[in-house]
Amino acid sequence: MRTKLSLYWELARPFTLIAPALGMFTGSVIALGAFSPVPLTPWVATKIALGTLMAVVLNAASNVLNQVTDLEADAINKPGRPLPSGRIAAEEAIRFSGWLYILAFALATPVGPQCTLLAGTAAVLTVAYSAPPLRWKAIPYLANLVIAIPRGVLLKVAGWSSVRDFGRLEPWYIGAIFGLFLLGATTTKDFADQRGDAAAGFRTLPVVHGPKRAAWIVAPFLVLPFLLIPYGVARGILTGNPHLLHALTVLLCVWGSYVVYLMVRRPDDLARTENHPSWTHMYVMMIVAQIGFGLAYLIRF
Repeated sequence: MRTKLSLYWELARPFTLIAPALGMFTGSVIALGAFSPVPLTPWVATKIALGTLMAVVLNAASNVLNQVTDLEADAINKPGRPLPSGRIAAEEAIRFSGWLYILAFALATPVGPQCTLLAGTAAVLTVAYSAPPLRWKAIPYLANLVIAIPRGVLLKVAGWSSVRDFGRLEPWYIGAIFGLFLLGATTTKDFADQRGDAAAGFRTLPVVHGPKRAAWIVAPFLVLPFLLIPYGVARGILTGNPHLLHALTVLLCVWGSYVVYLMVRRPDDLARTENHPSWTHMYVMMIVAQIGFGLAYLIRF
C-alpha cells in the first residue's frame, strides 16, 4: 500500500504543484486586499483553503494525464518515471487522473459557481492539451497558449473568485501578466525534451525552430509582461501597494533578463541538459511573482 501511494505521489509530480497552490492562494489574498478590502471571515478562509486544495488536485490530475499521453516521448526523455519504467500501468494512471479531476470539481463546488466554472474550463483545456483527438500539445504556439490560459490567467482569477466576484478588470489584468509570462516560459521545459518530443510527433518550438531561434522567440515573454505592472498601477487598475509593485517589477525584469542571457548565450546547451538552469529560474520566478503580488496587496504603508 505504501509503495502504491508513493507511486501516485510521484505521478502527481509534487514539486510542480507548488506554483498552482501559491497562484490560487495569492489570488485569494489579492482579492482580500484589493480596494475595497474584504474581511477574512471563517467561511471566506474555508473557501480559500478549499480553492487552494482544488488547484493542487486539478494540476495533479493534469500531470498524471499528461504522463499517460506522453508515454512514448517519456520513454526517451524520462525513462525513470513510473509509467515508462513499468512500475505502474497506463490504465491505472488514467483511473487515478480521472478520480483527481472528480475530486477537484468536488472541492470547487462549495467555493462557488464562478470558481467551478473556471476550474471546469481549465480542466477542459488540460485534457485538450494532452489527450487525443485534439492533442493540442502537438501544435506549435497553440500548445503554449493552452498552458498559459489555465495556469496563468484562470488560476489567478479563480483565486480571486474564492473571495469576491470576478466581474472587474483587476484579477483578469493580473492573470494576463502571468499568462503572458507563461506563454514563453513554458518552452523552457521543452528544450531538454527535444529528442523524445520529435520522435513522438510533438512540434514544440525547439523541435520546429531549433534551440537558438526558440530561445530568442520566448525571450521577450520573460521580461516584457512585468512592465504591465507599473502601467496597471499608473492607470489605477492595480490597487495594491504601489511601492511593492514597482519593486517587484524591477526584481522580475532584472531576473528575467538574466534568464534570457543564460538561454541565448549558449542555446545548444538547452537541449543537452536534462534540467537547464533556465527552467529552474522560470519556476522560481513564478513562485516569487506570486508571493510578491500577494504581499503587495497584504501590506499597506
